Amino acid sequence: MTDLGAEADLNPKSERKRKTIMKHYLPVLTALATSLMSSPLIPSLKAGDVDKKTIITISQPVAMEGTTLPAGQYVLKLQEDQSSRNVVRIFDGDGRRLIATILAIHAYRLEPTAETAFKFYDSPAGQPTALHTWFYPGESSGFEFRQPKKAAVPVSVEAGG
Repeated sequence: MTDLGAEADLNPKSERKRKTIMKHYLPVLTALATSLMSSPLIPSLKAGDVDKKTIITISQPVAMEGTTLPAGQYVLKLQEDQSSRNVVRIFDGDGRRLIATILAIHAYRLEPTAETAFKFYDSPAGQPTALHTWFYPGESSGFEFRQPKKAAVPVSVEAGG
């Protein structure tokens, strides 16, 4: 009984052809496999996706964990440290001056939306409305902020110190 597979393996021409193919394709396959395996480990280069940078404009004061933001424009960002993905930093409208750093609680929703979503707590008369949740566009996970227990301290947003 003859094993045809064994005869094919012993053919020197066939062996050289296989070596040539492997010699040319092995580096390509290795590079492809490496890029596919490492791509989920590399964060997106779009800054807004990494730090969830969101520019908001408010027309009335908003309370956030002991701070009251007067009407104006602000920048919300997550702390860039991967171990602190629930630390929200609030900057002035230019994004240069840090106004507050808040430890948020992770929040979840069933259906993500294409736009940034904010929800607010019901506030007593005469008190500024308080931010309850913030969801970044396209994501089902977001951030919840504690409800203020007492009047928040107003923030001065004038340029300078």
